[in-house]
Amino acid sequence: MLQLDWSPEQISQVLRLMKEPVSHEWIYRYIARDKRRGGKLYRHLRQGHKRYRRGKVEQAPTIKNAVSIDDRPAIVDSRERFGDWEIDTVLGLHGTGSIVTLLERKTRFYLIKKVNSKSAADVTKATIELLMPYKAHVLTITADNGREFAHHQEIAEALDTQVYFAHPYRSCERGANENANGLLRQYVKKGVDLRLVSDELIEFAQNRINYRPKKCLKFKQPAVVFHQLAA
Repeated sequence: MLQLDWSPEQISQVLRLMKEPVSHEWIYRYIARDKRRGGKLYRHLRQGHKRYRRGKVEQAPTIKNAVSIDDRPAIVDSRERFGDWEIDTVLGLHGTGSIVTLLERKTRFYLIKKVNSKSAADVTKATIELLMPYKAHVLTITADNGREFAHHQEIAEALDTQVYFAHPYRSCERGANENANGLLRQYVKKGVDLRLVSDELIEFAQNRINYRPKKCLKFKQPAVVFHQLAA
C-alpha cells in the first residue's frame, strides 16, 4: 500500500476495515526504521509543499459576462449533489505549458490534461475534452479569476452547464481542487519543464490520485465512488 503512495492514515483505516488493525503511528515508525536501514519506503510519503506562485498572467482576453459564485446554487456548497466541478491550472517552468485540472466536488474524482500554454483557447479545448465523456454529470464548474477561463461561455455551451467564478484570492472556495493539485506535485514537481513530462506520467498520476482512499469518502476511492454514481 505504501508503494501505491497511500498515506499511513489511509492504510491504517483500510486495514481496520479488513479486520487487520495497525495504527498509523506504527506505520510511520516502520518507515523510519526502513529508512535507517537504507530502505526507500519514505519516498512514497507525500512531501510537504509550498504553494506555488502563479507569476504574471499571460496576455489574454478579459473575462466577460462572468457569473459570481454568489449566484451559484446553494446545494453546491454542501457537496451533497453529484456533478459539481472545480477547475484550475498548474504551471510548469515558465513558457513550457500548464496542466488543466478538474475535480468533482462530491466524489473528489480528478481529471488532468497537459496543454501547450495557459491561453484561454488551449484551456478551453482541454476542459471540453476532459469533461465531454461525463457531460451528463457536469452541472456546474467553479473557476478562479484567471484569464485562461475567459472563454467560459464556450465551455458552458459545449457541456450544457454553467460556469461560476470564485471571489478573488479565495482559493478555499475551490479547496478540494487545490488539495488535489498538491497531490499532483508528488509526480510533477514545481518548476519542471512540462515539455519533458510524458502523457503516460500524467495518466499515471491521475490514476494514483483517483485510487487513493480518502478520509472524506470513508476511505473509499474517488474513481470507484464516481463511476458508481455515474452508472
